[in-house]
Amino acid sequence: MAGKPGPQNLLTDVPGLKVGHAVDEILRSGVSVIVPDARAACSVDVRGGGSGTRETDLLRPEATVQAVDAICLSGGSAFGLDAASGVMHWLAERKRGVEVRGHVVPIVPAAILFDLNNGGDKDWGAEPPYRLLGRQACDAASAGPFPLGNTGAGFGAMAGQIKGGLGSASWIEPDGLVVAAMVAVNAVGSVLTPGNRSFWATPWEQNAEFGGLPFQVQNVDLGLAAESRIARPAAGSHTCIGIVATNAAFDKSALRQIATMAHDGLARAVRPVHTPFDGDTLFALATATWQDTQDAADKFWLTARVGSIAADCVARAAARGVWAADPLGALQSARDVVAAARNS
Repeated sequence: MAGKPGPQNLLTDVPGLKVGHAVDEILRSGVSVIVPDARAACSVDVRGGGSGTRETDLLRPEATVQAVDAICLSGGSAFGLDAASGVMHWLAERKRGVEVRGHVVPIVPAAILFDLNNGGDKDWGAEPPYRLLGRQACDAASAGPFPLGNTGAGFGAMAGQIKGGLGSASWIEPDGLVVAAMVAVNAVGSVLTPGNRSFWATPWEQNAEFGGLPFQVQNVDLGLAAESRIARPAAGSHTCIGIVATNAAFDKSALRQIATMAHDGLARAVRPVHTPFDGDTLFALATATWQDTQDAADKFWLTARVGSIAADCVARAAARGVWAADPLGALQSARDVVAAARNS
């Protein structure tokens, strides 16, 4: 029996996770938050030359803190790191966090992407809005379905020269193992093949989840992909950020390996990737709600198994997010661009 996408084909197919999003349409930016039902082991792998993160040092395998209370993904470049403060205080009000000498301190690692130049009104005065957006995302968090495309951290994103977005995908194995990903795609690189006729991630597509377009690749430019040749981007001006999660039980060391493997999914979906202009960041989190029976004696094998599935889910999530995105300002949607290319 083969595995299959989960019933929602979303990160929330992982038992024990809630996801919430908040957006500001005038700002053209947003925040996504992942809140586990119980504190969860987590690690991270950061690629590219322009990352923006918070609390990622705590996710090193040798660091003292063993679990997190939430993960925050935000637009807004460095201003967006304020969103994690909103999430942190939302959790503190509910007495969720690690106990330190009589105090409860929520642990909220975060990553941001750059969406400051998408035409939104960024004249926010003395107080950037991201802290409030972080709280609103927490208020909206649920284990149910959520929209893709122009939502959460992907609301103001771009992918190459078209509208980026937030995507998600999941996979359930016959023995009950669940792996899923959620990615906000804001890459310098393109998710579309030369000529804009299909997705690089098409070989991993399930059930026409991003259009069911036949895979077409020809005349590949072996230099910097032509679809990504925007006017000399600045360092840190893009970035894909996201999370992979599983219901298996792992420590931070294994989750670091899974996050590393998951980046292969970005390489399958975006070309080029991990450039000096990107700060690609993927978290890996384990809810430990599944009792492993098949691979309990060999955690290295289970790590490899989950990491491989996670990479596939990341590739699918990236393409789903861009395919679902609607036009925003001058940015065309992938649906419009592909339709025009195929009708030409």
